[in-house]
Amino acid sequence: MATRTDAQWLALNEAVIAEFRANGGRCGGPFEGNPMVLLTTTGARSGLPRTSPVTYTTDGDRWVLIASKAGADHHPAWYHNLVANPDVIVEVGDERFPARATVAVEPERTRLFEARVAVMPRFDGYREETDREIPVVVVERAG
Repeated sequence: MATRTDAQWLALNEAVIAEFRANGGRCGGPFEGNPMVLLTTTGARSGLPRTSPVTYTTDGDRWVLIASKAGADHHPAWYHNLVANPDVIVEVGDERFPARATVAVEPERTRLFEARVAVMPRFDGYREETDREIPVVVVERAG
């Protein structure tokens, strides 16, 4: 898989964010039909809000995010940010709300990852692309 530069990731994310907000949470192209949230974290170093489009699955009333970065050898920035500050803002469709993110630990991590692979098989390929253990994040509505 070709590795994207940080500038390419930023440009891709900005385009997806604009499309998401213009279409009530729906995106086309490679994201057509994939459930997507916009996750706003607080920058671990900058302290500034950072918004990232992320595909999700659900586990009960929780959103499950996989920090795959398409199989890159390092975690996505949004993951580092929420580890530093787990209070996040989530946008699903036209709804926006505060939430809290936690990193899943075993055996829940594997259960949730396998559940994702069952509905989005490409995530199994991402696991094969890298030597790192891909983190699984669980997001729950605050309050």
